Amino acid sequence: MDKTFVMIKPDGVQRNLIGRIISRFEDKGLRVAAIKFLRLDEEMARKHYEEHVEKPFFPGLLEYITSGPVVAMVLEGRAVVEEVRKMMGATNPKEALPGTIRGDFGIEIGRNIIHGADSPESAQREIGIYFGEEDLVPYQKAEECWLYE
Repeated sequence: MDKTFVMIKPDGVQRNLIGRIISRFEDKGLRVAAIKFLRLDEEMARKHYEEHVEKPFFPGLLEYITSGPVVAMVLEGRAVVEEVRKMMGATNPKEALPGTIRGDFGIEIGRNIIHGADSPESAQREIGIYFGEEDLVPYQKAEECWLYE
């Protein structure tokens, strides 16, 4: 199965959306392979968002992402990066379609509830920031024979 990294950001945690968001992924048939509740420190945040460090919005992003706890997780499924990206919706909640996580729960781009890796390469890099190989729990769900041909 393919893997991706997903993070419920501080606003999603503070707004009590953890269960509702995870349920959407599980309802889709995706597997949770690892999950962690933590608070990012500045070093971890800089490593995660390294491609944005020089951008003008980075100081605000850094302050926001370290402002409270997050939920980091690894999800598994076929084409899981693409599936999760569709389920999250556009980065800017004002452009996200109803039925997506950001479309249903987000208001502003700076408080957009959730992060998901944008490619298999990013997923692998981001998973490595938060989880070791020993943290990933391999298993098969009984329903998978009804999900995949």
